[in-house]
Amino acid sequence: MKRIFAAMWTLALAAVLAGCAGMGERTAGETIDDSVLTGRVKAALTDDEVTKARDIKVQTYQGIVQLSGFANTNEEKSRAGEVARNIEGVKEVRNDIEVQSRTAERSAGEVVDDGVITARVKAALIDNPTTKARQINVDTRGGVVQLQGFVDTNEEKMQAGQVARSVSGVQSVQNDLEVKPSQQ
Repeated sequence: MKRIFAAMWTLALAAVLAGCAGMGERTAGETIDDSVLTGRVKAALTDDEVTKARDIKVQTYQGIVQLSGFANTNEEKSRAGEVARNIEGVKEVRNDIEVQSRTAERSAGEVVDDGVITARVKAALIDNPTTKARQINVDTRGGVVQLQGFVDTNEEKMQAGQVARSVSGVQSVQNDLEVKPSQQ
């Protein structure tokens, strides 16, 4: 039984490392480290009483944590950045959370409309030969589309913004894509 478990563990680890090998200049260890940091930040945001973790997206690249999504108040946005900065191993926090005060909860129709817009933007990014849609997170609230993640070039960042703006129903685009820091 132990041999079977050990073999399964080895295969799983090999699969993870093989998947990480195709990620450019990054080592498998760097990719795993970033995934661990992302998980720790998400857990800390969930545990925090001020932040609404379900509305906050977290991405990490080389220890740089990017927060995006939507907050109801400046206090919530600031607190999310503070929580992320307090996680061991985080080198830098880029707080791109957008504050959108709302006087009432969104209706089911508004949530569905935003979901449709998000899906259309993601599909348009997939269809575009310049953008790598797997590197780009898309979130929509009230027709405002937020793009977040780490992309390879400034051209890809600009193209993603143009693609998103061209989608029907998009009122504005908050392009918070970050160009990956160069390997040192």
